[in-house]
Amino acid sequence: MQVYFKQSLAYIAVPKTGTTAIEQALRPQAMLALPNRMKHMTAGQFQRRIAPFLQREFDLKPQLFAVLRDPEDHLRSWYKYRKRPKLEGKPEYTGGITFDAFVRDVLRDPRPPHARTGRQWNMIHTGDQDLAVNHLFAYEAQPALKEFLGWHFGEGITLRQRNVSPPAEADLESKTRADLLAAFHQEADLHKRLMDAGGYLENSAL
Repeated sequence: MQVYFKQSLAYIAVPKTGTTAIEQALRPQAMLALPNRMKHMTAGQFQRRIAPFLQREFDLKPQLFAVLRDPEDHLRSWYKYRKRPKLEGKPEYTGGITFDAFVRDVLRDPRPPHARTGRQWNMIHTGDQDLAVNHLFAYEAQPALKEFLGWHFGEGITLRQRNVSPPAEADLESKTRADLLAAFHQEADLHKRLMDAGGYLENSAL
């Protein structure tokens, strides 16, 4: 999570949505950057913990922006990331299972360690289910995000791929996909709205 005083913006880093590339590109203009262990602070946590401090000490009330990824592709990225050989032997390692089995484990309650990924929905919503970010972008529609960043931070901003997951076979059976979409219908519906809007939605209610 980074805060940019001049632009009056704060970035909510939803895991597996290009967060490292965005933070590295914008770090020179960040006046506040939380350590890695707090990198993925949710929008709700920001509102409770950071926003009051910024308003009290700096009279700053930044708008929040974040990126949302197609839920199936989001889990595919997690699966590939945890398939890395360096994780072999650890509880989160996915090298011994298929992507289909991984998704079915994600849908279990409780989830086994390798399937504990968190929800994008929880990153950008508060406990009362209200959207807690002002600007939301689709991961798959980079031009909208780049235009926004260029407008606020200057045209020299370049997003370079970082922490790219290694290639891996990652197909789903139709039944598993249907179960995933049913369980993650909130993310799926919001992502579709984003894509239908050209990759960007503004929350004018905030």
